[in-house]
Formats: sequence, structure tokens, C-alpha cells
Amino acid sequence: MKIVFDAERMKYPFTGLFEYCLQLGESLLQIKPKDDRLAFYMRREDEEYFGHPIHTLNQKSFHKFIFPGYKHIDIWHTTYQSTSYIPKDKKIKKVLTIHDLNFLYEKKTVQKQQKYLKKIQQNINRADHIVAISEFTRQDVIKHLKVGNKPISVVYNGCEVKSFPDYKNTQITDAKPFFFALGTVIPKKNFHVLVPLLQNNDLELIIAGKADEAYKCLIMEQAELYGVSERVKIIGPVSNQDKYLYYKNCKAFLFPSIAEGFGIPVIEAMFFGKPVFISNKTSLPEIGGNLAYYFESFDPEAMQKVLVNGLEHYQQNNPQQAIISHAMQFTWQKCAKAYWAIYESLNV
Repeated sequence: MKIVFDAERMKYPFTGLFEYCLQLGESLLQIKPKDDRLAFYMRREDEEYFGHPIHTLNQKSFHKFIFPGYKHIDIWHTTYQSTSYIPKDKKIKKVLTIHDLNFLYEKKTVQKQQKYLKKIQQNINRADHIVAISEFTRQDVIKHLKVGNKPISVVYNGCEVKSFPDYKNTQITDAKPFFFALGTVIPKKNFHVLVPLLQNNDLELIIAGKADEAYKCLIMEQAELYGVSERVKIIGPVSNQDKYLYYKNCKAFLFPSIAEGFGIPVIEAMFFGKPVFISNKTSLPEIGGNLAYYFESFDPEAMQKVLVNGLEHYQQNNPQQAIISHAMQFTWQKCAKAYWAIYESLNV
């Protein structure tokens, strides 16, 4: 069996899709039977992210219009729901992963929503098996798109937090006590609602991730308004080593996103047994379960109450081990095995 794994989105580092392709791709290589072949559809210059030789089909922009007639391929795994890079050969079985329909929750115009739905529907029509990364996403797909009789499975993302016990960065470990937030700094992440949580304490808010400049300015305007601008730090993308220390040393992890297909940072923080405070929107309650604390409103007073009560509950009940055990359910190895079973089901 020859499988092609579409890792085209790895040309955009510091994004969730980049990590998804890298981590799942590595795990698929680890579990791949010896007699099967796995190739990656991606730009040659991005091969280096894997850190070892891999077999690639070189992705080019013009493939959007003229897709190569690849031969001897059994399964093509499309990892980006709105891609324009899909083989037309009907003999090739196709798996389509749908991460989310976040545009339905991001105040997009009806015209844009319809445009995005139309593109995903085209890819669904070409697919032989659909995968959603959460039950919430699966239900969204069934509600808003036409699946017909095609199988649609839920395969949760994995999560791998690399450990660097000997790594030192005194700027993090010796810093003032802080709340930590991580993700692409864009409006749907809703980070600006966290600023009022710095009232009535002397903690800092550290927000890590690639930032949209306009939204970064909005967050800092909020910080000025509340008189806490010196304690709000938007630091951009961070290394795995620094991320490890931020998770390890934060007082709590805050993630008020209004639209998530999964929410890997939530699980990453839970790997450290940290209290996580997240919104009750889209897939997040499914991922956080009963071991997270939920913002059911973004009213500053209501959020402050959830935070104070949650931290008190955490201190009194010591749920660290239960939180870590919850996080350990989500592994890329388990994710890869579920996908490989889908590949085999199509190779008949």
C-alpha cells in the first residue's frame, strides 16, 4: 500500500496545521508496516522540519490548476479541509480531515461562510472517508454540509510536550508570577478579554504566539484602559524549550477562544497538571472535560469570579494527577494508529 500524506500546510510554521502535519507525519512513519510506503506532499525546502530523510512529492503552487498525474498511489490523505491540492484520479482513495468550521463562529459575512462551505463541500464530494478531529466538529459537518453515506470518523489530535529538565532561562523562572496563554494571536482567540483579570492582583499575563499586529494593538489598548499595560506581554512565537518553562512555571493557563476544532494548547497545559481556564465554546468542553474551569461569559466580573473560585478549588482539591492523566489520553501514536486503520479499510 502506498499512502501520500499531504503536508503542504507545513509551509506556514508556528500554526496549528504545521504542528498537526509534523507530529502526525512523524507518528505515521513510526507505526508504518515495513511493506507499506509513505510519501509526503510538501515543498522540498520544508523537509528539514522532520530532521531526517523522508520521501516527498514536491508541491508547487501551479498544482492548484494542473495537478500532476501521480501513479501507483493507493491512498491520498488530505489534511487541510479547504485545500486546492487533491488528485483527480478516482482510483486513488481519499481521506479528508476536517479540523473545524470556525468561520461559522467568527462573525464572517454570510457570503464568506457560503464560500468556505462550498469549498469544503467540493472536497467532501471527492473524499472516500471523512475524519473530524472532535465530535463537535463531526456534528458541525453533518449539520452544515452534505456527507451522504460516506463514513465520518472522529480521530482526536495527539499532543506531545517535549521535556527539557536541564534547560534554564532565568527570564522565565525568575519572573513575577504570571498567567500564560498561547496560540496564534488573532481575534478568534479572544485574548483581549483576559486583560481585566489582572485587576486586584500583581500577576503578569504572558501571551505567546505569532501575532496579528492589529489585534495585538487592540489587546494593548485594553491593557492601557485597565492600567495594566506593564503587566501584559505579547512575546511572539517561542521555542519548545521556553514553552516548556512557561507551562511549568505559570500560575494558570488561560484560553478564552470562541472557535476551536480541538485546542491542543489546552491539553499541553494539562500535561503539566496546571489549572486551565477556557471558554465553553465549540469543542473546548469536549477536550477539557470536567477537569477544566469554564468561562461561560466574557463579562469581566463573571470571568474574575470563575478565576478566583477555580484557583481556590485547585488549591483545596489538588487535582494535578487527574489533570495529567486526562491529558495523557491524547497521543499522536494513538492518533496515527486510528488513521492507519482508516487507510487499511479503504485499501480493499
